[in-house]
Amino acid sequence: MSSKMNRKDFLRLSALGLTSLIAPWQVSAASVPTSAKSKKTEINDKINIGFIGLGQQAIHLMAGFITIPEVRIVAGCDVYDIKRDRFKNRVNKYYAAQGIKNKLDMYIHYEELLARKDIDAVVIATPDHQHAIMAIAACRAGKDVYLEKPLTFTIYEGQQLVKAVRENTRILQVGSMQRSMDEFVHAANIVREGALGKISLMKAHVGEGPKPYNLPRQEVPKGLDWDLWLGPLDTKWYYNHELNPLLDADGRDECWGAWRWYQGMGGGYTTDWGAHMFDIGQWAIGKDGSGPVEILPPSASPYDCLTFRYDNGIEMTQQKFDGGKLGIKIIGENGWIQVCRGEFLASSPEFMPKKVDEKAVYETNVPHYQIFIDCIRSRRDPNVPVEVGHSSCTVCTLGNIAYELDRPLQWNPIVQKFVDDAEATKRLHYEYRKPYTLD
Repeated sequence: MSSKMNRKDFLRLSALGLTSLIAPWQVSAASVPTSAKSKKTEINDKINIGFIGLGQQAIHLMAGFITIPEVRIVAGCDVYDIKRDRFKNRVNKYYAAQGIKNKLDMYIHYEELLARKDIDAVVIATPDHQHAIMAIAACRAGKDVYLEKPLTFTIYEGQQLVKAVRENTRILQVGSMQRSMDEFVHAANIVREGALGKISLMKAHVGEGPKPYNLPRQEVPKGLDWDLWLGPLDTKWYYNHELNPLLDADGRDECWGAWRWYQGMGGGYTTDWGAHMFDIGQWAIGKDGSGPVEILPPSASPYDCLTFRYDNGIEMTQQKFDGGKLGIKIIGENGWIQVCRGEFLASSPEFMPKKVDEKAVYETNVPHYQIFIDCIRSRRDPNVPVEVGHSSCTVCTLGNIAYELDRPLQWNPIVQKFVDDAEATKRLHYEYRKPYTLD
């Protein structure tokens, strides 16, 4: 069965009583009935947004969303008081400067924020291990969701989130903002339209996988609820300030949260940048709703690097090019293109975009947020719906499982299962500590 199912196919199977054969994540938005809480908003209605997770990425996101005229940021939530205070001060300062009256409430517990009936949507920018639990709860609370990439921490979490979005008729936009950047859109179109001819290889340089946690134990600072920060993770993960960084004199995080670099808490560069560049590769070759069929660690790859093989013969590697830039180089029979943020190179002028907007290289300058707001109103899927985010996140996680087991893996992307591999299957999820659950 194809991993992409149109409405005609769905209705045909329904008539035959065979919809039970469809994997839950294959059901598209078109086949999900609407509900009263999914009705379109009026054009003049303000869309009230709450933020969950107020670290460095959330500050970038806030700076983008707050400039959209029809948006009001009315709530923020974080387990660290200094980040709640920073967020509150910056939001209030902006609205005061604009002469806009706005009431902003702050929370420690995200459940209290989700319980508010006046909040239409949430922006979730917590560490990856909290994504699924919070996003699923938001869907069940009737909120639309802007969720940072990578979508989830485990593949099983992604499957459950897809179900939650569709069962609750929610709009979910994944924070893969490169999908809204001109140079990446052009790159995908060049490939999809066949200008490069048959594609043989995609070099996606994102960096290596996670490493063992080796930071020294430190005392939890006053004002940080470390137990809430851990969420479903085991309490063996002790505190170090790099995991939830302190703020410098200018109110910026001293570093990006280092949880992303350590096995058991994050997926390393494989998921952090892979969720960008592997995503573009799969988009370009038409594998958004599918994925690779074989994953090779460096020890088993002819390229001596992590390698994904697709059923159409195309290979995608985690491989440096052009001095180690973070980006993707796509090679076809008619030439090649290379795209990084704010840069586009090609083997021939005919493949070049008309213009690369060098100012649109970071979050606040990209129309990704407006797309989300427009889709809340129209009740149509955004350019990076939950299924796409799940597929892109899955390829990243598969790469890390291959790193860990250090052997080739066979994957069935249609049913989303490993082929006769019990050891790999155990890594589709992990056991949450009580009382945390996805149920």
